Amino acid sequence: MPQFRKKPVVITAERFDPDDPCWPAGVRRDARSPTGFAMGTLENTASGHEVTPGDWIITGVQGERYPCKPDIFAVTYDPVESA
Repeated sequence: MPQFRKKPVVITAERFDPDDPCWPAGVRRDARSPTGFAMGTLENTASGHEVTPGDWIITGVQGERYPCKPDIFAVTYDPVESA
């Protein structure tokens, strides 16, 4: 089966902490979510994605926003040095 490598693309990301008064854009309380938090997406703003405290909220190359679990984030992304 063919294999592929992710292109080196720079993204922005914010860590979600429910105790921080300034939540990442789009994150909201949601009683229907098992964690109590969710965020809308460009594809589906009604139901959205479940968000867990500690998740990274990523803004992708086309402006899409989605949560990423900390363990996946750690093996997928490295910090970029500021210019």
